[in-house]
Amino acid sequence: MEKVTVGPMPYMTVMPTVLVGANVKGKANYMTAAWSTVACMAPPMVCVAINKQRYTMAGIEENKTFSLNVPSAGHVIETDYCGIVSGSQKDKAKVFRSYYGKLKTAPLAEECPVNIECRLFKTVDCGSHLLVVGEVAEIHADTSCLTDGKPDITKIHPIVYSQATYFGVGKELEKAFSAGKKYPGK
Repeated sequence: MEKVTVGPMPYMTVMPTVLVGANVKGKANYMTAAWSTVACMAPPMVCVAINKQRYTMAGIEENKTFSLNVPSAGHVIETDYCGIVSGSQKDKAKVFRSYYGKLKTAPLAEECPVNIECRLFKTVDCGSHLLVVGEVAEIHADTSCLTDGKPDITKIHPIVYSQATYFGVGKELEKAFSAGKKYPGK
């Protein structure tokens, strides 16, 4: 297999698409982000990279709370809209129906099958973006997307982002922490 260099960039092949929810000036606002991941298991934490200029940051800093909402493929148009329009210019509070959980100040998008309610743990200045780390206060999941009491990716139908394009999730390949046991060289 021939390889070429393509230059330094933060290239990850596939990233989950989420809606970052924050109350800004007392109103629910959602912005689309693809740079999010797990930060820690104990205590449970997630993180998302947000451009310093984004309107949503004001709400996160003001309330010290935010949410990560996992939209399904059926909401790709609304999800992309929340990424191309700023809450400082357009009221995005009506794009998704909002409700509030334990924290009372982190809007959760009702249409999203999974909502992660977070307390701000730390913000790290990484240059053009702030890495926003949140301690998970609660996870809200639609009962229709659960299997054995846990969110099921095949029922959630999350949106995956790569190279300025949205994709769906394909079929299961193998079970993690198990497939490698089939390796013949062990």
